[in-house]
Amino acid sequence: MKKRKLGSSDLEVSALGLGCMGMSFAYGPVPDKKEMISLIRSAVEKGVTFFDTAEAYGPFTNEELVGEALAPFRGKVVIATKFGFKYGPKGENTGQDSQPAHIRQVAEASLKRLKIDAIDLFYQHRVDTNTPIEDVAGTVKDLIREGKVKHFGMSEAGVKTIRRAHAVQSVTALQSEYSLWWRKPEQEVIPTLEELGIGFVPFSPLGKGFLTGKIDEKTTFDKSDFRNVVPRFTAENRKANQALVDLLGSIANEKKATPAQISLAWLLAQKPWIVPIPGTTKLHRLEENIGAANIALNSEELSDINEALEKIDVAGNRYPEALEKRTGL
Repeated sequence: MKKRKLGSSDLEVSALGLGCMGMSFAYGPVPDKKEMISLIRSAVEKGVTFFDTAEAYGPFTNEELVGEALAPFRGKVVIATKFGFKYGPKGENTGQDSQPAHIRQVAEASLKRLKIDAIDLFYQHRVDTNTPIEDVAGTVKDLIREGKVKHFGMSEAGVKTIRRAHAVQSVTALQSEYSLWWRKPEQEVIPTLEELGIGFVPFSPLGKGFLTGKIDEKTTFDKSDFRNVVPRFTAENRKANQALVDLLGSIANEKKATPAQISLAWLLAQKPWIVPIPGTTKLHRLEENIGAANIALNSEELSDINEALEKIDVAGNRYPEALEKRTGL
């Protein structure tokens, strides 16, 4: 697979990464661990070198999964994980915590679970309004000096916070939602990242599965699937948003591709330092997603897509109100 560098840093990764969250968290029943280990290793064999996890996924179990799966490839792959939340005795999320001492505790625990000597990319999972971002960036800077972390990242941060953090410790990458049905980063975030030389790692590049064309108004989700509480995934909004999937389907037919591949190819075409991290638990979906790296959309096709998108109003918020408050600060 082709490689990309995240911003102006020296961190080079595969053009598409693999989001591992769904292998142990959020999207219904947890898949078989052995099957997920096999899937992650298949991704490596197919050229993927960039893997995304977090202590929050599980919590903790996803890091353990990724650590075990990638142990044979130590030094050949890039693992990104995250800090910023705290947990009770039963693993329940008890709120945000980016205090320096807590960041250090998370780093040490993540190193053990991931079976690595240094975290390649350490993201602040969400901006913590109770901790000055300068203290957060300074703590990660110290961890980098100590050799426990290689690169600092942020997730869902707004441009003012990004600038303040970057002034203390260079931010290598921002991870935020970005896709054909969530284009808000184009307004302020992407120009700021380009100015500062920061890479962009879009999560949910396939709209939490909606842009694959495999979900419609009649689709039902497992009771443990968090899409049940996402406003954009009400049956009414799914029906309203079908126009976007129909557009992708028509373009995909012309390119002899799938709607998912067109969605990912569109992201890759936006900037050379954008690296989407689609998640999956199925080998055939992994292969489909990887195929997107070989699809080139020319300027005319991109212009046609943008023109068509302007006529489509996406219905529904991307998060419930309580979660929306954690974003874009």
